[in-house]
Amino acid sequence: MPHRSKPMPSFGEEPISANLTGRPSTGLPRLRKHVLALVEARPFTRSIIALIVVNAVLLGLETFPAIMADHGALLIAIDQVILAIFVVEIGLRLFAHGGAFFRDPWSVFDFFVVAIALVPTSEAFSVLRAMRILRVLRLISAFPQLRRVVAGLLGAVPGLGAIAAILVIVLYVFAVMAAKLFGAQYPQWFGDLFSSLFTLFQIMTLEGWAIIAREIGQTHAYAWAFFIIYILIVTFTVLNLFIAVIVEAIQRIEKSEEQKSQAGFDALERKIDALSAKLDELARSSPRQAAMTERAGADESRP
Repeated sequence: MPHRSKPMPSFGEEPISANLTGRPSTGLPRLRKHVLALVEARPFTRSIIALIVVNAVLLGLETFPAIMADHGALLIAIDQVILAIFVVEIGLRLFAHGGAFFRDPWSVFDFFVVAIALVPTSEAFSVLRAMRILRVLRLISAFPQLRRVVAGLLGAVPGLGAIAAILVIVLYVFAVMAAKLFGAQYPQWFGDLFSSLFTLFQIMTLEGWAIIAREIGQTHAYAWAFFIIYILIVTFTVLNLFIAVIVEAIQRIEKSEEQKSQAGFDALERKIDALSAKLDELARSSPRQAAMTERAGADESRP
């Protein structure tokens, strides 16, 4: 039986080779196999994570004019060196995994983030210079726990869409009511539909709602009831539904991963049981075979 190399964990724990190819890497050429072992080695991935953190700190320091005036050239030089290391890392992963690299969403995400930094930061592309901070988002792909949360958010999109539709309907109803009730006296907040929507969105975040309610309450005694009912429906009910849907999606993904792990353990246990049965059979047949061999030798030695 040919020897199969065990892929090392990639970016923390989960091996990318298993995710992308679904088969062992014994078919890779010798050089590609060595590169694959390098990019999936823990020291390599931890070094990349450390560089991502250092790069994030450097990009934050670049926002201080005083620091840039004294050490701007050094910070930019270090940033370019780190970017070059990221490019080499992506190149090695591309070489190691081949076309399978682009079948993994997290690998495509890393490629996109690094590619943005390579676009010249001329005046026409000045906005891309600010997007260099997107490199920090590579930390998400570096840790399975963070990837699980993002997967949960994406899995919750259908449910969130239904709740968002309910939220829009409720906002629209209350915005029209507020414009009709308070628009004449307080046009700065509820003068038209758009002003009313903006104000109610602000109140939904509980930002300054008490000031607005007290101000309107001076001319409309029932205003407190309107705002309390609105906050109870939107802030404490609808928004909590968002959280519930996201948590349920994350729990569903965790359960699915546990089932996959359990299925893998069960398959391994069945293989171990089958191998153990074969070994027992060999152990039982060995003494019988030895006795038959000894008897055959004794028969041959007789005159």
